[in-house]
Amino acid sequence: MKVCITSKGDSPESVPENRFGRTPFFVVYNDETGEVIEAINNSSANDASGVGPKVVQMLVSKGVNVVVTGQVGGNAGKGLEIAGVPTYAFGGAKTVAEAYAAYKAGTLTRIV
Repeated sequence: MKVCITSKGDSPESVPENRFGRTPFFVVYNDETGEVIEAINNSSANDASGVGPKVVQMLVSKGVNVVVTGQVGGNAGKGLEIAGVPTYAFGGAKTVAEAYAAYKAGTLTRIV
């Protein structure tokens, strides 16, 4: 299973990004091993419109099963819901690694 966390940078030490569609990076963990397997540069982050659905489509095409972020816009939320990708708020996590640990501990609030 792949767990994707929105991030300002491309590593587990990076600060989580609050905005789903406009995040600079997605840090992807293999949930079976707990290892980071990919850092995806969000090429849609600066698009004028339609960012949320584009990002959902890209993540689904990469096999992402879970998203951890700060907040999700309406269109992106609908896309994640339709795709069956549960989405959680990272809360007070200060790093991507902390957000992943909180997800694994089951302490995050589901938002989609």
